[in-house]
Amino acid sequence: NKGRCKGAVFVKGKMAKYHFNKSLVLNVFLTVFLYFNYGVDADSNIMKNLSLKFGEAMSICKAELNLPDSINEDFYNFWKPDYELQHRETGCMIHCLSTKLNLIDPEGKLHHGKAKEFAMSHGADEGMAQQLIDIIHNCENSTPQNEDGCLMVLAVAKCFKVEIHKLNWTPSMDMVVGEVLAES
Repeated sequence: NKGRCKGAVFVKGKMAKYHFNKSLVLNVFLTVFLYFNYGVDADSNIMKNLSLKFGEAMSICKAELNLPDSINEDFYNFWKPDYELQHRETGCMIHCLSTKLNLIDPEGKLHHGKAKEFAMSHGADEGMAQQLIDIIHNCENSTPQNEDGCLMVLAVAKCFKVEIHKLNWTPSMDMVVGEVLAES
């Protein structure tokens, strides 16, 4: 299957098999971007709800993949321009999140209708949703194939981050964390 990468993910000695598809990466980064970005300009209730939902999915994935708490550092620092994403497990987490948020089909392919609906239900207009899809599609196409699906997702994440910075769309993680802490 063209554009598909099959691999095993080993985290703390535990193996989980994943089938990665480049369109999956679109789904993943659309998820990460929307959860961390759209609350920035929206009211605090939307931000709070998005942050809490994302946090719930992260907790589930962290437990399923047996990931250490240190994985949170990559997500907290994701949008910082000087922070370099390097941990393979971050790619594994992003794949898991996209699955938990039902944005991919059983074959591991992006469900375009659900992805667009998801983006628009979290504040994006049709143009913005399409722009996000285009950014990720371009990142997918410029990322070399990698048999390790987690590393492939991580490479696309790095590209996506650069492109979002170029658009000056990066959110403030301090606000995201503040909302989560205020709710707990």
